[in-house]
Amino acid sequence: MIETARLRLRPWAPEDRPAFEALVNTPAMMARLGGLKGPADIDAMFARRLDDQARYGFCYWATVLRDTGELVGSCGIRIASNYGSEAPVAGMPEIGWRVAEAHWGKGYAREAAEASIAWGWANLDTSAIGAWTTIGNTASWGLMERLGMRRRADLDFRLRGYSAEDPVGAMIVYMLERPR
Repeated sequence: MIETARLRLRPWAPEDRPAFEALVNTPAMMARLGGLKGPADIDAMFARRLDDQARYGFCYWATVLRDTGELVGSCGIRIASNYGSEAPVAGMPEIGWRVAEAHWGKGYAREAAEASIAWGWANLDTSAIGAWTTIGNTASWGLMERLGMRRRADLDFRLRGYSAEDPVGAMIVYMLERPR
C-alpha cells in the first residue's frame, strides 16, 4: 500500500493476529500505556485495525521491512472513534505508531509516520491530523514534535474507564495543520 526506502505499510490480515500481540503486548511497550493487556483487549485492538480498514479504507497498518517482510510495527491513520463523542478529538484523523522493541532507535516510527502523513494529505479531505498519548510517553510526543506537530492543550481529554488519578487515562493532544 505505502512504501518508503525501508518499509512497507499494508493492511492487516487475520493471520497477523499472533504477530500483532507479540509486537504490542510487551512490558516495555505497554509501560506507559496501561500495562500488559489480556487476550480480549488484544483481540479488540486487532479487530479495530481490521474494522477501520474495512470501513474507511485505511487504519494503523502493519509496518514491515521491505527487504524481508518482517513485521516491525504498526503505523497509519485512523478516524478517532473509540474515545466517546464527548472527547474533543472524536471524528478526527489520528496518526499513531508502535514499533517493536527490537527495532527501537532505527528511525522506523518517523519514516512510517512521515509516509502516513503524506498519504493522509493526498487522500483525506481534512485540515489537520492529530495524535495523542499519555504525558509520560515522552518518546511518542517527542516524535510528534519532530514531525512538526504542535501541542494543543485545549484538546486534551481523559480516556473513559480511567479514574481522575490514573495518569494513563490523561491524553495530551498534538495537531499538524495541512500545509498551504
